[in-house]
Amino acid sequence: MRADRVYAYGAAAGLIGDRILGDPRRGHPVAAFGRTAAAVERALWRDDRARGAVHTLVCAGGAALVGALGARVVRSRPAAARIALTAAATWAVVGGTSLGREARAIGGALAAGDAEVARERLPHLCGRDPQALDEQQMARAVVESVAENTSDAVVGALVWGALAGVPGLLAFRAVNTLDAMVGHKSPRYLRYGWASARLDDLAGWPGARLTALAAVLAGPDRRGAVRAWRADAARHPSPNAGPVEASFAGALGVRLGGTLAYGGRVEHRAVLNGEAGRPVEVADIERAVRLSRQVTWLALGTCVALRCAVSRRTGKGRA
Repeated sequence: MRADRVYAYGAAAGLIGDRILGDPRRGHPVAAFGRTAAAVERALWRDDRARGAVHTLVCAGGAALVGALGARVVRSRPAAARIALTAAATWAVVGGTSLGREARAIGGALAAGDAEVARERLPHLCGRDPQALDEQQMARAVVESVAENTSDAVVGALVWGALAGVPGLLAFRAVNTLDAMVGHKSPRYLRYGWASARLDDLAGWPGARLTALAAVLAGPDRRGAVRAWRADAARHPSPNAGPVEASFAGALGVRLGGTLAYGGRVEHRAVLNGEAGRPVEVADIERAVRLSRQVTWLALGTCVALRCAVSRRTGKGRA
């Protein structure tokens, strides 16, 4: 069977598996990778960029190597084995169902007027300080997290799966996880996490643009999404979150960005879609989750087309 068909069937099966099963409560492969990365950090950590670069190379390279070995094992097997490996890898690295589930749980608590429950659950979704947020700010944080994580937890992985198969799927998830662990600008990780943060910016670039484009096509306000993307994306401090959050803001007709609080540190970010948008409401959480799902399936179709193009261009039509 052609390699592009293996990817198409496997990635679709993996997304369906995520839709049905979600993430396991115990034994998730990403959690296992996180424990391994933490052990590597304990062995390597110094307040030094070179040590951090080695950490990134060992962990991300190791994930890619595991994927490459798995692909090699099934290369001469029947197509069903290759599809199953791609499906398992896709299910392991995407997190769209858990993202929507957490967002809806917080939205449900806010709709019921139980702000304390919403504050308890918010750290499951993002790194904001929930005690510093009122109900409207929590709703905005959820919508922003749904937008950004649609790219980070779903679309980016699909793109790299299309480009590099199972090794690409695992390596992207490893890079994204490393950025979450050591890529932030705390005193401990400002230098040590520099390589992970920069690599995550590079790896996330194509997935973020595809996510933004899919939000334009799938969203209820296409013109608004394009306008916000063009006007405001570059004003966001993240080169990848900017296009994604701006396009979601325009598509949904809301304002995102503004003042944020992370672990006692306050950031004053630009407002996205500020002129045309309205403040986020609790009901917009459900709208964001639906848009995220539409973006996911649109991105899958695009990635399958990309994989077909790669196979034709390289002459490697068979897996």
